[in-house]
Amino acid sequence: MKKIYNFSAGPAVLPRPVLERAQAEMLDWHGSGMSVMEMSHRGKEFTGILAKTEADLRSLLNIPVNYKVLFLQGGAIAENAMIPLNLLGGKSADYAITGGWSKRSVEDASAYGHINVVASSENDHFTHVPAYADWQLDQNAAYLHVCTNETMSGVEFDGLPDSHGVPIVADMSSHILSRVIDVSQYGVIYGGAQKNIGPAGLCIVIVRDDLLDRASPLTPAVFNWKDQAENHSMINTPATYSIYIAGLVFEWLIAEGGVAAIEQKNIAKAKLLYDYIDSTEFYANHVAVNNRSRMNIPFFLADERLNDAFLKGAEAQGLLQLKGHRNVGGMRASIYNAMPMSGVEALVSYMQQFESTHS
Repeated sequence: MKKIYNFSAGPAVLPRPVLERAQAEMLDWHGSGMSVMEMSHRGKEFTGILAKTEADLRSLLNIPVNYKVLFLQGGAIAENAMIPLNLLGGKSADYAITGGWSKRSVEDASAYGHINVVASSENDHFTHVPAYADWQLDQNAAYLHVCTNETMSGVEFDGLPDSHGVPIVADMSSHILSRVIDVSQYGVIYGGAQKNIGPAGLCIVIVRDDLLDRASPLTPAVFNWKDQAENHSMINTPATYSIYIAGLVFEWLIAEGGVAAIEQKNIAKAKLLYDYIDSTEFYANHVAVNNRSRMNIPFFLADERLNDAFLKGAEAQGLLQLKGHRNVGGMRASIYNAMPMSGVEALVSYMQQFESTHS
């Protein structure tokens, strides 16, 4: 099979050892005679998978004991509704807009109560995170919502604002497990799995215990974090196969040395690509240097008439899914944990070749 590198923003590349193991276990998981896709979610086989998956995630992120881990459905966009339903409690909430996904979060949450936009970089085309000193925070807000890595525009937070005790709710869909974080700094962390954890269909929510009693009485049980926590994420049938694959990814990440080790690899991959982009006028990245994402790297050709030729040539060399998001344009290389350094090296080599033949 032709060697390819998949730079898709999501659903995204998975570690090859994970895919090979899933292939080997497809028809008969550990002598059970069943595929994981066939198992009862309440049977001992799957409940064992779920328990180990949670334990490994807790180990990787060093999640404190006073946080619940939920395995839900609907992706991060469904959480845009679940968050205000579970947390507003008649108050207002603060939201920062730093890209297309946090803007969508504001739009979705606004149906459930008053949303205060405390900062926005939209007028600057989402090229940076606004200086924290300029955020108009409400110390009585129910929570402060941020998207700590914007997949579309390639903007990543460098630290967190001082929320003055207001719980910080963070959408980490596209960089969770890519860098060391202190979970205790957040009230809620959530993210769709299809970027850096596993296949689409699963959303992981990490929520502090003291935030589980704030849900509106109108919150459906399947959306209610407390109900889901008390039922081990099984009020309805969970995304069993997605959870299984996530568990394999967690095992792979532990074998790679954990989050601290993978962060160093991610730093090296991102540096290689950014250094080349910065070395030439043929390509450009417009994001402020201190907010450049390590996971999602957008770039633009100086002559955009060459975009189609660039993509066609990249595909011929096995470099796939490099077209930028439709709302941003240009190109985008998503280099999640599972993208090997060899993939970034192949991309940079192709970019150099393309520049030399089109300058």
